[in-house]
Amino acid sequence: MANVLTAFYNIVNNYQTNIQHVTNGSNRANNMGDGLEEYIKDAFANTINVADEQTRLEKFEQVYSYSGNKNNPPDLILKNSDAIEIKKLESHSTAIALNSSYPKSKIYANSTMITTACRSCEQWTQKDMLYVIGNVPKNTNTLKSLWFVYGDCFCADKEIYERIKDTISSGITSIPDVEFTDTNELGKVKKVDPLGITDLRIRGMWHIENPMKIFDYIYQYDNAKDFQLIWLMKKVKYESMPLEDRQIIGNLENVNVSDVRIKNPNNPVQLMDGKLLVFQI
Repeated sequence: MANVLTAFYNIVNNYQTNIQHVTNGSNRANNMGDGLEEYIKDAFANTINVADEQTRLEKFEQVYSYSGNKNNPPDLILKNSDAIEIKKLESHSTAIALNSSYPKSKIYANSTMITTACRSCEQWTQKDMLYVIGNVPKNTNTLKSLWFVYGDCFCADKEIYERIKDTISSGITSIPDVEFTDTNELGKVKKVDPLGITDLRIRGMWHIENPMKIFDYIYQYDNAKDFQLIWLMKKVKYESMPLEDRQIIGNLENVNVSDVRIKNPNNPVQLMDGKLLVFQI
């Protein structure tokens, strides 16, 4: 069964940093962002070296229950497992743009921010959210680093973000003498001017710091390395993975598996037990 450890193994075992090389063979990608997403999709499905597109698609059907797009997160859902959001950055330290979607420790089936297809892809109520952040420097095709980090390691509970969002929305809707419509955004004002021909959309633009900055107290970026793969999850999550997969990862060369203590996103003075997996070349 595909999981984060099998994907980690597939990336290490089929190490490639050139995204164009990875995707060019079957014309899978239209841009670097798509290239990274296809690479991650192949990593979980163990299809990195599969050239036949039909075979690849059939494997995807076995591994994934949902595939989204840039406007409808998450990007992927593993069958009976985690949701995955993929972000490409040109710098290893740039903040991550989440646009109208606030940071998520988990994703919920009753969320108004997901599509009907996502909601009905399988029987589920909530899923762990896995963020995948790839660094492809500007004007290159080279993947320099990859972070795989679960949302519950650095994102607060949804109530924290929704309180801010709801307060802003309530303030906007309290403006007198304007017409509002229901929306998943912060607000939409209809007929702003006397002619009633101008509308105003109010959108949230969420950003969150890069894991390289958030977790610099447990991992420091090494500029001398060609490629760095960093995987972070709660220890309880790691221990829920199949023992066989954990043993395989532990026996890989150039892979360091260590216990770490990370800040609780809801109460930073409390520390949580985590597991850090690092592969460097």
